[in-house]
Amino acid sequence: MNERVKLIRKALGWTQEQLAQRFGIGKAALSMIETGKASLTARNRNILVQELNVNPDWLETGEGRMFHVEPDLQSFLLRTDSSLPMQSVPLYSIEGTAGLVPLFNNHEELKPVNFIHIPNLPKCDGAIYIVGDSMYPLLKSGDIVLYKQLQHLEDIFWGDMYLLSIDIDGEEYVTVKYIQKSDKEGYVKLVSQNPHHADKDVAMSRIRAIALVKASIRMNSLR
Repeated sequence: MNERVKLIRKALGWTQEQLAQRFGIGKAALSMIETGKASLTARNRNILVQELNVNPDWLETGEGRMFHVEPDLQSFLLRTDSSLPMQSVPLYSIEGTAGLVPLFNNHEELKPVNFIHIPNLPKCDGAIYIVGDSMYPLLKSGDIVLYKQLQHLEDIFWGDMYLLSIDIDGEEYVTVKYIQKSDKEGYVKLVSQNPHHADKDVAMSRIRAIALVKASIRMNSLR
């Protein structure tokens, strides 16, 4: 199975860094998987099958089609999401805006706490600090995510990472999750990177605001 991971990556046109990021592991760890020095975990196998549409029979045996859909369709977003030579992304405080919904509705009127200047990045609407460990080790509490707001839930790309505001008993819950299709009509499945967090089906009507995560910044403290 391991040798087919590299074939999948090549078919998608991805670098080791891109696939390693989707798995939530380092490039060296992915290289060990591709060369058979480390095993493919059940979670990363599920990412290949559920998020990247890899045919599980092909993954196990090498027989049949590699993908359920053509890789050109899967990599459409990556190829067409053009980067800007330089942009200044406003960094907002969720506490200062009283949540994601007010931020998205009034971001032009709100004063950012700072600006992030990054070259060669797709167009972003803003950035916030995240709280929680649901996407650990890919993201940890205190990291910054840069996002592009979505106006319609119909624009979701299944398997990608999103910043969400969810209504829970009248309170706003802000989180970062992968979004997958749910077996329940009118629902989406929220999937964490952290295996200690269970997947959860959430009614689409409870999603109050949503944005595609374009990039993340790891905040490390040097002592």
